[in-house]
Amino acid sequence: MPEFKINTERTICFLLRDTQKDKKILLGFKKEGQGKGNYNGFGGKLKPGETAEQAAVRELRKETTLLVEEKNLEKRATIDFHFPYKPEWNQKVHVYFVKTWKGEPCETEEMRPEWFSRNNIPYEKMWDSDKYWLPLLLAGKQINAEFTWKKDNKTVDGYSIKHI
Repeated sequence: MPEFKINTERTICFLLRDTQKDKKILLGFKKEGQGKGNYNGFGGKLKPGETAEQAAVRELRKETTLLVEEKNLEKRATIDFHFPYKPEWNQKVHVYFVKTWKGEPCETEEMRPEWFSRNNIPYEKMWDSDKYWLPLLLAGKQINAEFTWKKDNKTVDGYSIKHI
């Protein structure tokens, strides 16, 4: 993969819940901003001086109203996204799973939370890269990955995934 400049560092969190009937994942329907109209995990940019864990807790609260403690964040991946045709979108993303929280997810200005069966994740309504890496994480893997996007900024052009 070619070298590229990271412009932002972000977090993304997926809440997981096991019921007697099914294993579920909480996704948010993005109502505004980058990725509008897609389902995604919950997260956002790190503020200056903030750790990825602090940002993850803050963004989960902002986007779902849920209270999560840093100790309940399970780091699953670090992914670099390279947008050659929109380099201001270049980013490093820290991916977490969360299995313990306080409260019930509520719709916010930015996101509408929705539970999905882990066997029925709507990959066709998510970022194109998600179908490559999210199943690995759900299978218990930890990864470092890089993705490069095509000119449309919606389709993966190439990727590299390393298991750790």
